[in-house]
Amino acid sequence: MDSTIKRGRLVTLEGGEGSGKSTQVVHLARFLREQGIETVITREPGGVPFSERLRELILQEPPSSAKTEFLMFAAARTEHIAGLIQPALMDGRWVVCDRYIDSTRVYQGVLGGIDAALIKATETYTVAPFLPDLTFLLDVNPKLGLERAKARGELSRYDAADEDDHAKVRKGFLDIAASEPGRCVVIDGQEREMEIAGQIAQIVKRRFL
Repeated sequence: MDSTIKRGRLVTLEGGEGSGKSTQVVHLARFLREQGIETVITREPGGVPFSERLRELILQEPPSSAKTEFLMFAAARTEHIAGLIQPALMDGRWVVCDRYIDSTRVYQGVLGGIDAALIKATETYTVAPFLPDLTFLLDVNPKLGLERAKARGELSRYDAADEDDHAKVRKGFLDIAASEPGRCVVIDGQEREMEIAGQIAQIVKRRFL
């Protein structure tokens, strides 16, 4: 890496099903490119071919063990970092990612029962030093999120979870945001799409630009 190149930023968007993350990823990347910042859009699980294949397997054929699923997500993330996130950041590009470590903490930790100590230890060896510089949590009422997910068409097994699980997911994300206020910003995902995009853009501008 050229020593004159400044490392890029990693911004992640998190939230329950139907929270509007994927839409806001696109808006944020457009805003950054308008500022002259080369930006990469990616997602988890996925982002690189190997991880995308794991994504298909996880979503279509869930393993019988929560630990197996957790380790598959960890493997997908390790490949994602090595194949896309690390090279982009070290080349000075920004990365905007739809889901990242917080989704694992909530879905595999809160819902799946994976011990927080195991999740933290795994992050130490797979994610660090590529933790997010900033995370936006798009918070929506679980009922509205389910309605939005259903409107998209075919439901994933995460979409199809019952309302109690969606409520646990929401609380899990909010708990993370409360515990890491320096990194996480909670955004009302029930606002209008462009209003949310504007809020996110202004926060990024104030913090980094």
